Amino acid sequence: MTARERQGPLDGMRVIDMSGMISGAFATTMMADFGADVVMVEHPKVGDPIREWPQKTEDGISLAWKSLGRNKRCITLDLGADRGRGIALELIEDADVVCENFRPGTMERWGLGPDDIHEVNERAIMVRLSGYGQTGPKAEKPGFGTVAEGISGWAHANGFADSEPLLPPISLADLTAAQFALQATMMAIYERDLGRGGSGKGQVIDVSLTEPLWRLFFGEVEAYDRMEYVSERNGNRHSSTAPRNIYETADGYMTMSASNQKIFERVAHAIEKPELIEDPRFEDNGSRIEHVEALDEEIASWTRRHTTEEAIEILESHDAIVGPVYDMEDIFEDEQFRARGDFVEVDDPDVGSLKTFAPIPKFSRTPGEVEFLGPQHGEHNETIYRGELGFSEEELASLEAEDII
Repeated sequence: MTARERQGPLDGMRVIDMSGMISGAFATTMMADFGADVVMVEHPKVGDPIREWPQKTEDGISLAWKSLGRNKRCITLDLGADRGRGIALELIEDADVVCENFRPGTMERWGLGPDDIHEVNERAIMVRLSGYGQTGPKAEKPGFGTVAEGISGWAHANGFADSEPLLPPISLADLTAAQFALQATMMAIYERDLGRGGSGKGQVIDVSLTEPLWRLFFGEVEAYDRMEYVSERNGNRHSSTAPRNIYETADGYMTMSASNQKIFERVAHAIEKPELIEDPRFEDNGSRIEHVEALDEEIASWTRRHTTEEAIEILESHDAIVGPVYDMEDIFEDEQFRARGDFVEVDDPDVGSLKTFAPIPKFSRTPGEVEFLGPQHGEHNETIYRGELGFSEEELASLEAEDII
């Protein structure tokens, strides 16, 4: 099989996606947005759990699935059955990437571990996402992003000083792991195909849910090692720069960050308090962090006297860096999102016309595309099994009768 022709920089790349839920699925969604031919494998009887996530249409169709499953062709296959294993290896024979996020040991138990995959395709990049990684004493424990958000230090750092640790409102550990998986896949393909002439060999990429989120705390490992420094919850403030906060206005809230001296001085002039620049409490970033409560009150006493629009207009006229706090309704109305073409409207057989994210980021010559939204369970069985693997009608019927597909 060859990858079907698509639009985008990854046109020609074929991905067999055996993952479910979010981490692996979001990584392959990004690949599919930019031209990869992603074939998603689901169990014949139990589809991806995201198909049941809210928000749902009146007909019970999950809009989360329509987003996460977009651009992927969906087939069903029982990977745990002998015939299913054989078909999976046929699919992998000419794949560039195989993605999975089962509990470590599951793929090996099914005869689909790295050795099995590289026996049929030594060029395959096998991307493995799991709670704790493929090695270590916790490797075989089940892991969800929520646990990773606690173990990575993220929940400890998130929230206000007088509140309990807070989890993020989105699946942050899964989505961050997905980005690391995507980056690692591109590195592995570069090494295989181009680096020093290209090794021509695939490899295994081991991505845990915990480590990518923890990796974002740059400087904090080093600070603990040298100073036994442990960060505390700062609410909307930043432990390394001030001022930085969400400030109340006369009709809502606004954001501001003044992370260097020049920007801070512009803010001081904008709020008509130039004396703050010479105040010893605020004379440099270190002093401002030490006296951040007093500094925030100086700023907030000004922002509360202005509407969000007025405050932003005044601050921006002084070249300060500020912005509003949006919800999704605001984003839909924002001229910048609209001008950037960040929404695309797609006709879908299940839900009709629907706006979704345009591929992000933007490519100048080879932009991505949204070809279709999340397909139905097993929608592409006929196309792939008969059209691309060459199964006969009788073989297909037999596989269906035995619940292999």
